[in-house]
Amino acid sequence: MPTFKSFETEHLLLNPTSVEDAGYVLELLNSPKWLHYIGDRNVMSLDDAKKYVEERILPQLYELGYSNYTITLKSNGAKIGSCGLYKREGLEHVDIGFAFLPQYEKQGYAFESASKILEVANSEFHLKKVLAITTQENTDSQKLLEKLGLKFQKIIRIPNDEEDLMLYEINF
Repeated sequence: MPTFKSFETEHLLLNPTSVEDAGYVLELLNSPKWLHYIGDRNVMSLDDAKKYVEERILPQLYELGYSNYTITLKSNGAKIGSCGLYKREGLEHVDIGFAFLPQYEKQGYAFESASKILEVANSEFHLKKVLAITTQENTDSQKLLEKLGLKFQKIIRIPNDEEDLMLYEINF
């Protein structure tokens, strides 16, 4: 089995999401903001969460060497969120995404982890451009994307999604 890179920031460890993270994945995918802004992935049990990781996260990791990263606090080992780079149908380039458990929001962890992911997108994975998409009502996400240096481009729709999304991008 190949080994994939993990990353570290001042407060956080960013490890490729694995089947061992299924309990945390189940909690995150059923958190209120995930359900509201990202959507119900029909992950209702630990087995569903394992299947989600195996079918939705690991294939891209094996194909491209990057995917979703589970964000863990160095101080206590708590799994607090996710951040990653995603090859998404309907987008010409890879996009960055992030989500955190409610009790870890608004503490700077999303900025810290997303900054690291953008850094390694260029330095480790040699990407020249990264996109991001968010709903028009998710102003917290929009503010974070702009703080990270991404610029709004236009309103788009991606396949199998009926909602208008805001497209952002950053070039390296």
